[in-house]
Formats: sequence, structure tokens, C-alpha cells
Amino acid sequence: MKKIGKSTFCIVVALIALFAVSSVLGLDKIYADKTTTLIKGVDDIRLGIDIKGGVDVTFAPDGDYDADKTQLDAATEIIKTRLTTLGINDNEVYSDEKSDRIIVRFPWQAGEDSFDPEAAVKELGEMAQLTFREGTDSETDDDGNVTPTGEIILQGADVTNAKAAYIPNDDGDLEWVVALTLSAEGQSKFTEATSRLAGTGTAISIWMDNTMISAPTVSKAITGNEAQITGNFDNESAKKLADQINSGALPFKMITSSFKTISPTMGEGSLDAILLAAIIAFALIAVYMIVLYRVPGFVAVIALCGQIAGSIAAVTGWFGFMSGSTLTIPGIAGIILAVGMGVDANIITGERIKEELRSGKTTESAIKVAYKRAFSAILDGNVTNVIIAIILMGAFGVPSSFFSKILNHTIFAMFGATTEGVVYSIGFTLLAGVICNFIFGVFASRIMVTSLCKWSNKKALYGGDDK
Repeated sequence: MKKIGKSTFCIVVALIALFAVSSVLGLDKIYADKTTTLIKGVDDIRLGIDIKGGVDVTFAPDGDYDADKTQLDAATEIIKTRLTTLGINDNEVYSDEKSDRIIVRFPWQAGEDSFDPEAAVKELGEMAQLTFREGTDSETDDDGNVTPTGEIILQGADVTNAKAAYIPNDDGDLEWVVALTLSAEGQSKFTEATSRLAGTGTAISIWMDNTMISAPTVSKAITGNEAQITGNFDNESAKKLADQINSGALPFKMITSSFKTISPTMGEGSLDAILLAAIIAFALIAVYMIVLYRVPGFVAVIALCGQIAGSIAAVTGWFGFMSGSTLTIPGIAGIILAVGMGVDANIITGERIKEELRSGKTTESAIKVAYKRAFSAILDGNVTNVIIAIILMGAFGVPSSFFSKILNHTIFAMFGATTEGVVYSIGFTLLAGVICNFIFGVFASRIMVTSLCKWSNKKALYGGDDK
């Protein structure tokens, strides 16, 4: 209490305001004619099919290739994983064994006005077969197609994990690379190859399908279980390649046999109506909270603004340690439900402050005791929602995610993996909202109320009676 001074309130409000503005507006870097998005805002949110509409793409094996059921099922799961890894959680993917077709439906990109089928489905239809080869030899046919011919040292199956990393190179400059963790068998193969090629000047070329990414030479034997792919990467391209490697290679090459647009089931007009209703509801709640609880109510409104900004930031991918998510109507429902929990938390605290003031405590003591006693009730309610959100994200999330690994290997093992984005979306926004409720509605609120108490400790300002 003593460490929180009068200026603390202003500092917290300024930080919340800065966070909210950056979450909503984003931040772009403009250099010459190139615009680079540093922080994504609401304009960069990919809206779900139910709001924005999307595309319906049919994939077929290239040429006369006849895919069996096992291969179609494997390709279907890989495409589901790639979609969710890209943050496209609102999708439908299913296969037609009789016609060797895979049908994929997913929403438009943010700001996309026309559909370019090649650009939209390129990442989904690429085989993404990773190979490390001895030398850089290749063959080119009459059509200009390049095929690598060097002896294969490692394949995608030898990699257990891939991630984008920003690390120093040999010159001491930072650069983006794709860091690989090898399996025990992959480590053995890589150690043998690098020991044999060290100092010979022979490169180990790295290929994604039939495209050579880089070809570093080996200066010394590499005996660990880690390797790196270097090249002209930036953050997005390194992450894209890592995601492709993690999702696995398609069992056969696919082409786009047909495509069409999908009309939204509700439309952006419905989204505008929802947003207008949410703004009106928030304004009424703000008036109610301020009139009933005064200073704690005023602080609650600021905290709710921070919580909403945090939910938006989670959807856009503002936080560097987590990817964004497609925003669907159920996802909006998850945000609203979390805001409701935030209002409930502030009401519990406001009523506790009133009770402590009626019992004769000083304003500072009442605030301290009220937040302490209210925390257990707030925690119980929010933990319930966290459990629900984790189950939804684990059961209906990308199979490689943390929660999905736990639940699909235990509780949901009998049902198999799935990536049903509509259900996942509400779990994602609910979990993000509940976490933000603790940050803003509990901890930030307590700091702000305590700081304002330094300005004035009149009981009437906190719901009490000065008489």
C-alpha cells in the first residue's frame, strides 16, 4: 500500500491507453514504397466465414496419381493443421474417397476484396517435403522443372520440431533462421554426414520440395541434435517454413481443380449490429458501475477497456509468444462472456468495499481487505471458465498445440484429432478474456483504486457513508 503513490494511477491508465490504442490501430513501418506491419490492429483480423464469407477449394492429385484412403486421410489432417497453424481456425476440410478429392473451405484474408486461387491455396497444396542433400546437384527437364539429385542425408521425418529463431550468425549479426530439433536417428545421420564432409568444401543443400533454400558448407562435425536452415529469411518467411515442416509433408502433390466463393451466413452487417449493441451495452454498464460504486466503478470501466483491448490483441496476434486467431460469431460470444465475468469481478469487489466501510474500517483498510476477500470468489468463477476454454481448445484445436497434445493423448484419444475452428474460436477468446480479467480487473484495478485513495479517502467516493 505504501509503495503505491498518487502518480501510480496516471501511469497505469497511460499504459492501458497505450496498449488499447496499439491493439486497435496496430503499428506499421513505412520505408519508401514498402509497408511492414509491426503490430497488427483490428483491420488485420481475419473474419470467419459466418461474417465475411470465404472460399471453397477442391484439391485433386496431380496428373494420374491414384490416392488411397490412408493417403487422403493423411493429406486432410495435414491441411487442417496448416490452416490452424496459419491462424485460420474457422475452416472445413473433408475428403471424398470416391473421386480422390479434398474440399477445403476457409474465410477471406483481412482486407481481401477478390480471390486469387493460386495465392490463397499455395501454402495448403504444397507438398512441403524437406530434404538435406549432399552437394547441390540437380536436373532440369524440358519444361524447366528442377529436381534435386544429391544423396539424401535427412528428411522431414528426421525432424521432431522446427521453429523460427533470431540469432547471431558467424559475423555477429542477427539473422532469422529455422532452428530444427532432430530425432535420435536424424542426429546419427547428421553426425555421420557432417563428420565425413567437414573441411571438404562440399555443401549440404537444403530443399523444400524442388526448391533449394540454402547450401551451407560444413566446417566441422555437428554432433548435437540441433541444426539450422539459413537463408534470406525474415520473421514471416522463417515462421512459414517452420510451420510447414511441423505440419508434415503431403503424401502426394495436389492441384486446384475448382474453386468458388462462399457467401457469409450472417454478413458484416450483422457484425456492425453486434458491435453497436456491444457499445451501447458497455456505455450502460459504465454508467451503472460509476453511479453504484463511484471510484471503484470508474476504475472498473478503465479495467474493462483494458480487458477488451487484451482480447483484441490476442485475436490479432499482438503478443509475440502466441499466434492470432480467426474471429467468428462464437468467438465474439467468448469475448462478451469474458467481459461479463470482468463486470462480475468488479461488482464483487465493489460490494466488498461497501461492506468493509459499513463495518467501520478506514477507506484504505476497507480496500485492502475487500480485494483480499473478493479474490477467492473471483478465482473460483474464472477457474471454471479456464477449464472449459482449455477443454474446447484441446479437443478442437490444432493437434500440435499444448492443450491438444494433453487431451487428445488422454481423454479424447478415442475420437482422434480435429480442428473444428468454430468451437475452438470461442475457447480461444474466452481463455484470453479470462486471463485479461485477472490482469486488468483484479491486479490493475487494485493498484488504481489504492492510488486514488491517496488523492482522497472520503468514504462517500467508495460507496460508503461519511456521516
